Amino acid sequence: MPVKMRLQRYGKKRSPYFHIVIADGRAPRDGKYIEKIGMYNPTKNPAEINIDFEAAMNWLKKGAQPTDTVRAILSYKGVLYKYHLMKGVQKGAFDEAQAEVKFQAWLKEKEAKIAAKVSGLEEKTRAERKAGLEAETKIREAREAVLAKRKAVELEAEAAAAKAIAAEKAAKEAEKAKAETSEKVSAEAPAEEKAEVKEEVPVAEEKAKEVKAEVKEETPAAEKKTEETKAEDKK
Repeated sequence: MPVKMRLQRYGKKRSPYFHIVIADGRAPRDGKYIEKIGMYNPTKNPAEINIDFEAAMNWLKKGAQPTDTVRAILSYKGVLYKYHLMKGVQKGAFDEAQAEVKFQAWLKEKEAKIAAKVSGLEEKTRAERKAGLEAETKIREAREAVLAKRKAVELEAEAAAAKAIAAEKAAKEAEKAKAETSEKVSAEAPAEEKAEVKEEVPVAEEKAKEVKAEVKEETPAAEKKTEETKAEDKK
């Protein structure tokens, strides 16, 4: 069985990376290998690929068969294209200098595409970040508006409650003042009546004295008349 160019898995669950190795086709996937020629990390965008270009070319010349994934990696890095050009040189279609010019032109075009992709990804990331910030700003503003409205309602309720308390307090004070005025009036009224009674008592006493005096004056006169009547009877 021919030698294979395959991937060997490493890394944690859901965060894998792979070694590109040359191994016997009969060996298990993660078993022993002959040579490690590169590394592939698909978790990044674009994927990170490091490969020994010359070692990969030599193993292709020796007849190593890449798996489908490794073949795509070799095509992406230009190894298969360079291998194709070298076959053209061997067949006499063109010389090595022309093959190198063609390869460098392809490599520049490929690097430009990769750079454009990276730039597009960065622009997309910036746009997504900007959109996320704008969405967060809108959510925050909406939340602040709701909180402000709720705060205004609470302040209005507090103001209404304070106004009601003040009105109730004013009503109680008015009732208290009214009660105090009524008590004061009721307290002052008997005093005036007492003063009037006091004023009337001396007048009544004076009248009684005058009556007594008149009675005293009339009593001796009546006694004198009685004595005179008795004297006449004796005669």
